[in-house]
Amino acid sequence: MAKITLEGNPITTIGDLPAVGSIAPDFKLTGKDLTDVSLNDFAGKKKLLDIVVSLDTGICATSAKMFSDAARDDSVMLVISADLPFAMDRVCTAEKADNIVSLSIMRNRNFAKDYGVLIQDGPLAGLTARSIVVLDENNKVIYTELVPEIAQDPDYEKALAALN
Repeated sequence: MAKITLEGNPITTIGDLPAVGSIAPDFKLTGKDLTDVSLNDFAGKKKLLDIVVSLDTGICATSAKMFSDAARDDSVMLVISADLPFAMDRVCTAEKADNIVSLSIMRNRNFAKDYGVLIQDGPLAGLTARSIVVLDENNKVIYTELVPEIAQDPDYEKALAALN
């Protein structure tokens, strides 16, 4: 269980992010076309998982745009939240975040549990804590960040450096 804050108020997550050096747990998430998507769908590519509270908020939309702008051919940028796929697609279109894949935990909360990012208490209980997980081509975890304060940005430079 990790301790983070929301505007200075303590909240907890269900666990911890996967350890650097471990193999990332597989997942089954919902894509914008309502299809099931798993980690295996991105085999052979580096992956940056931008886990957000709600893509329909300022910092989350900013992170999606930042990572979309930094996308390369050898990697994939995944933005993951509890938002409905339709809302995520609307925000991505408005932000011109065309180079990301938006994925929802709407059908299955196992991702949030397996990755230790399910918020347990406070007003955001049931949503995902702002965090970054970077995986290599073989799904080995090479970087993680659990943002300590939900109302702050992740460290974009460190995440992108890990991806490179």
